[in-house]
Amino acid sequence: MNLALALARARSAEEPGPDTPAGAAVPDWPGRAHCLPKAGPGELDLPRLLRLSLAAVDGAGRLRPAPSAGGRHPVDAQLVVGADCPLPPGRYGYDPLRHRAHALDPAPDDALPGATVELSVTARRTVSHYGHRAWPLLLLDTGHAAAALWLAAAALGTTPPILRLDGLAEHPLAALHFPPPVGARRGADAPTPRELLARRSARPPLTGTPSRDALRTVLATAVDASAGEVAWCAAVGEPSPELVELASDGTLRRLASGEARPTLGAWAAGQGWMADAGAILLGYGCPADSDAPRIRRAHLRAGFGVGLAQVAAGRRGLLSRPVGSWQRADLGAALGAAPGRDWIVHGLALGTPTQPSAGGTPHSLRSEEETP
Repeated sequence: MNLALALARARSAEEPGPDTPAGAAVPDWPGRAHCLPKAGPGELDLPRLLRLSLAAVDGAGRLRPAPSAGGRHPVDAQLVVGADCPLPPGRYGYDPLRHRAHALDPAPDDALPGATVELSVTARRTVSHYGHRAWPLLLLDTGHAAAALWLAAAALGTTPPILRLDGLAEHPLAALHFPPPVGARRGADAPTPRELLARRSARPPLTGTPSRDALRTVLATAVDASAGEVAWCAAVGEPSPELVELASDGTLRRLASGEARPTLGAWAAGQGWMADAGAILLGYGCPADSDAPRIRRAHLRAGFGVGLAQVAAGRRGLLSRPVGSWQRADLGAALGAAPGRDWIVHGLALGTPTQPSAGGTPHSLRSEEETP
């Protein structure tokens, strides 16, 4: 598969065809299924790590801590387990619907203590609905899954994982190694397990302009997480429509003036509700002449950045919804720069709550499906 051609087609105005069968929600992993035993002293808490990041919380498998385009959840995980882990050393396939691990192979000789989670995709699940627009979404979803694992480690206070989002390989697309705990503690700014399990993408409309301070924090989170692979700005409406970006001193500065949100909605598969969004975070870059590793790297990092930014938004009382499908979205050309250099890769629509439920959580947070 030529990823550059696939991305060019996904960015075009061509409409997807009718839906096709999605297939199984989980690979048919061979081998005996293991319950994930409780971690003992000095062991990586792998069961809770996976519960907070990848495990489904409903029988259909659509509700999970990591968001996914259309609720298709194409990302599959294999576990390479070494010493100091509740499971015996070996390679396992993870079943997120049943929270089980299937023994596949013995552990490789170079298996590190703790566990490495390798992320790959079953493309059919996303292709079934999005057709030729699927490949960018598959990569973004993988970045979101990596972010969910990263956030779970932070919530549990484990040693920070070693993250691989270099885009060099197709299988796995990403990997995170979690070493055994060595005196690590949950940071004061880390999300709680309850926050991660409660995270859902809000249903439109997402109105209400975030405060400048909240917007700056969410934007900074995405910038830091992206490691320079994509640039970030935000389209805002009130009180003065403009595009803003993060300045070197951490403040917001104007990138361009004028109303961008209706155009962004047209570029994002015709989602008109975005014209009234409080703000829309935009990750852009990945030129038209990018090779496959750069395409993978940009989309993985954009998904990772939005995954972390969505939690940062929720912690500041904002509603949010990832927006991953973009057509003809050449932001650089629209701003007067050379065409084909700065395409929108990912987005995050933001708004402020208007109708909390009796329990204090906005009703719209109960959506189980992500924006295309």
